[in-house]
Amino acid sequence: MEDMERKAKILIVDDEPINVMIANKILQKNGYDTIIAKNGQEALDMTSSNSVDLILLDIMMPAMSGFEVCSKLQQDDKLKDIPVIFLTAVTDKESIVKGFDAGGKDYLTKPFNTPELLARVKAHTELKLSRDKQQHLIEELQKAISEVKTLSGLLPICSHCKKIRDDAGYWQGVEHYIAARSDTQFSHGICPDCMRKFYPKVAEKVLAKMDKEK
Repeated sequence: MEDMERKAKILIVDDEPINVMIANKILQKNGYDTIIAKNGQEALDMTSSNSVDLILLDIMMPAMSGFEVCSKLQQDDKLKDIPVIFLTAVTDKESIVKGFDAGGKDYLTKPFNTPELLARVKAHTELKLSRDKQQHLIEELQKAISEVKTLSGLLPICSHCKKIRDDAGYWQGVEHYIAARSDTQFSHGICPDCMRKFYPKVAEKVLAKMDKEK
């Protein structure tokens, strides 16, 4: 079973080594696992081969911009739910809107404020891990339901001895038939009618006592 209490893993995507070093040091110091990509294509490759919970994504990178990376992530059903925080020196409103349109969940400008960075990372990673845990529980429940053996349809049952005819044509007792096709366990007792029929003296005492207690 997957450990749903694992530490969040963050992918830092930036072509500037100093930016990567600073963000990486802060995140690791605060208990996060980190991996690093130097460009957009490397980021896409790493998200495909790693379980990533959040991406800190620069916008201005050679060959492929952060906008393009985010858009490609959104096109992949397995990756589109990874939250992306744009961490960039680009601050104009048009770029900010473009970032959200591309699928980004948040936007921080460089140089960033450390407490603000940690607060936003914490909020998005906790939400992601919570969502993953919920999905894991749903899958476990669906698996359990699919494994439950159920009885349905018409059952040929003898009108006298009450045995049931199985698919192979053999007659079986009700208990054996149901137990073989479900997780049901039986406990045995005796109904009032059978008690009167087979144990009349005991029935007279027991049933009389039960009537008084009502």
